[in-house]
Parts: sequence; C-alpha cells; structure tokens
Amino acid sequence: MKRAIDIAGAFSGLLVLAPVLLLIALLIKLESKGPVFFRQLRTGRNEVPFEILKFRSMYTDRCDRSGVQQTISGDPRITKVGCFLRRTNLDEIPQLWNVLVGDMSLVGPRPHVPDMLAAGRDYADLVRGYENRHLMRPGLTGLAQARGLRGPTTHRWMAIRRIFCDVEYVRNFSLLLDIKIILRTLINELRGGTGF
Repeated sequence: MKRAIDIAGAFSGLLVLAPVLLLIALLIKLESKGPVFFRQLRTGRNEVPFEILKFRSMYTDRCDRSGVQQTISGDPRITKVGCFLRRTNLDEIPQLWNVLVGDMSLVGPRPHVPDMLAAGRDYADLVRGYENRHLMRPGLTGLAQARGLRGPTTHRWMAIRRIFCDVEYVRNFSLLLDIKIILRTLINELRGGTGF
C-alpha cells in the first residue's frame, strides 16, 4: 500500500509541478554554467547505494559530490537561484523521480551520503543502532524533518535526535503516521521552510 501511494504521489507531483520544474531548470541555466541537476550517491534501503537527484544549487566548480563538506548559512558556493531553491526546499522536487523508480519513498528517514559525518564523527560510530534507519526506503521527508530537525549535523545532540526520530519512525510506521508527517512538513514549508 505504501509503495502504491508513493507511485501515485510521485507521478501526480511530477505531472502537476512540470511547469515549475521547467521554470526552475531555465533559471538555473540562465544564472550559471553546468547541468540543471545535481547527482550524488546516497545510502538507501538495506544500505544499497543509489544516485539522488536534486536541482543544482551551487556553482558547478564548487560542488562537493562526496557530501563531506556540509552546507552552512551564507555558503559562498551557492548561487542566487540556489539560495532561493534551498530556502524553499524546491531543490528537492526532482527526488520525486527517485520515489517513482523505487529508490525512495515519500516518507522515510532522509538518505545520507555514505560514511556521513556528524559532529566530526562517522554517524554510525556516534549513534548506536544507526543502521536501523536503513530498514526502510529513505524518504523525501521524514519524522525528523516534520519536527524541524534539519540543517547541518555539526552539533552532537541535534544529530543524535535526528537518528532517534528515524528509528522511531521505522519502529512505529503506519500509513496514518505518513499522512501526519506529510501534513506537518507542508505546514512547516508554508511557514517559511528551514532550508539554507
């Protein structure tokens, strides 16, 4: 049932947002050289790697494909269009394609880059049970994001809280919880979002 909702939601989203996608692509091309999309390796369900798709928000020659160098507020690598896309989280819309092809779900733990660092340490070393977040497909949004736990993982307790939310989601999954997370995420974004 969850997979059927993912397919229907992703397909509908891509169809309805097609004009927005085309406009964003045009703005990216007009502002800076390089591809419209940014592709990066992420860890998926059962720790199987996949390539995530996002709108490019940084200058091509300054992108960090490894994901080791995390984005900070006022990051000089980010383009003007990219700044808007990240603040509104519109850079994430292409991930609907990842949902459609089965790499991701609409709701689940957000996908991390392999060997992601948190507070200067490997996430898997920082939080016991970290691997449990990979028991489900990663999501476009998740319980941590619905609770406003976004941004860099430089602070130890913030990073740990996010993983606790991921594991809590995996343990308590239900379609009703998914609906609540989607609604909470939409409300957060309509209030201004938390990306940068």
